[in-house]
Amino acid sequence: MAITSLGFIGLLVVPALDHRFAWSHMPPAAALAGDGLVLLGWLAIFFVFKENTFTSATIELAPDHRVVSTGPYALVRHPMYAGGLVMLAGMPIALGSWWGLLVLVAMTPALLWRLFDEESFLARNLPGYREYQDRVRYRLIPRVW
Repeated sequence: MAITSLGFIGLLVVPALDHRFAWSHMPPAAALAGDGLVLLGWLAIFFVFKENTFTSATIELAPDHRVVSTGPYALVRHPMYAGGLVMLAGMPIALGSWWGLLVLVAMTPALLWRLFDEESFLARNLPGYREYQDRVRYRLIPRVW
């Protein structure tokens, strides 16, 4: 999470430097598309929190924790990560920075590492999670991965 936290800071700092030194030349329509990605990612995360009251920034189990397999969880096993990646991809674009996307590329391995760690933890500790993995085959992108 430390790497990811640095990445979040980088998603703001690199576009600011990009703007200051005019590294990127982005049409206004691309920046508006970035705004759309931020909104789309935010909505996905909103629906995750609405569907899953166990959602937490910490990988842990609540006393009454159960597998949630409805709503966005019926499509992919990690819809909050999926929505977060869409939102994070939109941020540097919305700020007019193509270079800011490199920060997302750099932090994606850390996010994927956390995703694998979370899946391993849940498979070991949450009854029914292995069956859920068999039912919902895709982690982030329906019909792809």
